[in-house]
Amino acid sequence: MGKYGQSAIEAVSLLSTNPLVTPREAWNQATTDIFGKGTSSQLKGCPRSTFLGLFEEGCIKGVAAGNYHLKSTKNKEYGIRAVALIKKDPSLVHDVNQLWDKVVGGEVKAHNSQMDIVVTLWNNRLLV
Repeated sequence: MGKYGQSAIEAVSLLSTNPLVTPREAWNQATTDIFGKGTSSQLKGCPRSTFLGLFEEGCIKGVAAGNYHLKSTKNKEYGIRAVALIKKDPSLVHDVNQLWDKVVGGEVKAHNSQMDIVVTLWNNRLLV
């Protein structure tokens, strides 16, 4: 599990213990704890948008779907596609590069920690 996956787990844990916290606030707190406030890693948009996109679609156990004001719907779509692919073929969680290749349809594009979010949440049984 990478640091963004770790951030996702910490954020979901925070949400489960504090119902007044929004997913965005939980993500910001978790990434601040792990990367440091205001660092480029803490502010990185791709994993954040993937994480919040999964919440928007109601994919996270125990949290209702809602609008979390995403700046990038592309990263949300990547996360949603990854979840659907893993549901069809759970072995994809063992090869993030293969999962990413399927998510982007073979387009030559490097993933930017989006799959770390999805795979970590899946492995921790936090996806619906």
